[in-house]
Amino acid sequence: MKLASYNYKNTISIGAITENGICPASEQYSGSNGMIRFLLAGELALNELKNKIDNSSTFLPLQAIQLLAPVSKPNKFFGVSLNYTDHIEETGLEKPKYPTFFNKQNSCVIGIGDAIHKPLVSEKLDYEGELGIVIGKRCRHISREQATLVIAGFTIVNDVSVRDWQMRSHTWTLGKSFDTHGPIGPYIVTPDEISEPHELSIKTWVNQELRQNFNTEHMLFDCYYLIEYLSKVMTLEPGDIIATGTGSGVGVRMEPRGYMKPGDEVRIEIEKIGVLKNPIIEEPESSSFID
Repeated sequence: MKLASYNYKNTISIGAITENGICPASEQYSGSNGMIRFLLAGELALNELKNKIDNSSTFLPLQAIQLLAPVSKPNKFFGVSLNYTDHIEETGLEKPKYPTFFNKQNSCVIGIGDAIHKPLVSEKLDYEGELGIVIGKRCRHISREQATLVIAGFTIVNDVSVRDWQMRSHTWTLGKSFDTHGPIGPYIVTPDEISEPHELSIKTWVNQELRQNFNTEHMLFDCYYLIEYLSKVMTLEPGDIIATGTGSGVGVRMEPRGYMKPGDEVRIEIEKIGVLKNPIIEEPESSSFID
């Protein structure tokens, strides 16, 4: 199932994308961050939506809706550094013994088609195409074997990075959390449609140029290990997102540098999930405000 957050006639709702269009979920999941409430409801919400797909004649045409980030405000949004061997090689850094996590603040999240801002304070705007894990159940201290039980599904993440700000801090959080620098989408694909998340091709284009072309089979720390590792430290909750790292081909390692600039479009495609694309624009003057 492809679970989507969408705007239809100025109402934010949750639904499933089907060949007939979008089948809306129950109205109780409408409104801001309804996807988290949907995931919290677990099998009850999923089965109800499946029944509606099988028995309902109410489908909205895709052209009538605007897809949004499937989880607009995840409680936790993690990135993983240096999780692909080819990316480690292009950086010249040592292979880590343990996964290194950093936070992306949830104010950076945008959806498909939304504009990524080239910051007022930097020219070093980079892309990172990544497989995203969406957590579906509260969990703590789970084993690698149990990790499959807590995954709501998979999505595409562009771990947009401002390289100079990233390197100003050992935690990387600032350079990874600029507003608009967390594109997610276009929807969440449930595990029944992706039985093996470690056999997926990932490709990233900037305009018409293919920049990244790698496969999740080359993860150093796989999806299940990442969940096991994090759950030793903290309770994971429905809607939390783990971006699992990127392969080689990032702009900072190109000669000359392949940073994104206004007028570009970045497009990421992951096998069995879909395409996430976003235009690049100058950060608008309206970004400066006091409420």
